[in-house]
Amino acid sequence: MNIRYASRRRAGGFSMIEVLIALVVLAIGLLGLALLQTMNLRYTKNAQQRTLAVNLASELLDTMRANRSEIEAYAMVRTDFDSWVPPTGGCDSIAALTSAGNVTHWQCEVKEALGPEAWAIVDVGAAPEVAVTINWDVGTMPAIGGGDGEVTLETTL
Repeated sequence: MNIRYASRRRAGGFSMIEVLIALVVLAIGLLGLALLQTMNLRYTKNAQQRTLAVNLASELLDTMRANRSEIEAYAMVRTDFDSWVPPTGGCDSIAALTSAGNVTHWQCEVKEALGPEAWAIVDVGAAPEVAVTINWDVGTMPAIGGGDGEVTLETTL
């Protein structure tokens, strides 16, 4: 009778150590999921910024292609963005009827889409070969591969 009672008692439930081990395993799994979510947000933000930069560079190249006779007016360096001040009415308030208006409107869109630290270099020196490089600050989440975000598009007009 003592043997039966002892065997029933062992199989009766979980011990405190088993519950603690299960909680530790669950906590590690939940921490892994939290890290996965954080990395997902980082990759998504980086992909969104890269897509915006590629679209902006492509837009400028198309504008230049439509206005080939004034291609030199589209040349830009980093300092063009350092002194740039956004208009009070936003980017839509800029008339883009001339090449200078197109450049100002595009600079506004770059700053608006990628942040106030964004800048670009447009190299038209070897026309019809043209290169547009856009750089932006990725903030507290470093870009994939480290450093700031950068996109370069090159084409022949």
